[in-house]
Amino acid sequence: MSEVPARVRLVVRCVAVAALMVSAGCATAPVQEMSDARQAIQAAEEAGAGTLAPDQLRDAKRLLTSAERKLQREAYTSARLDAREARRRAAEALEVARARDE
Repeated sequence: MSEVPARVRLVVRCVAVAALMVSAGCATAPVQEMSDARQAIQAAEEAGAGTLAPDQLRDAKRLLTSAERKLQREAYTSARLDAREARRRAAEALEVARARDE
């Protein structure tokens, strides 16, 4: 039986470690993303988005609720995506509310 060269073993180990790091990063709860979405929604509400940009604000809240449900089921990757989209929609609501308030 031939011995595997040291360089090949090193590459295989590096790939394995990198794969573990990537999967660990995806497997953690999206705490920061959830917080960011909540803060963005609160800012939009305070700017009057409930009346000035109701569709965008409703979408942001719906996405945050979806993220919360997915978080409870430990579907972290999907929850993270919903939380990021909720933050984006809340930012849109804030922008629209500010523009219409001028």
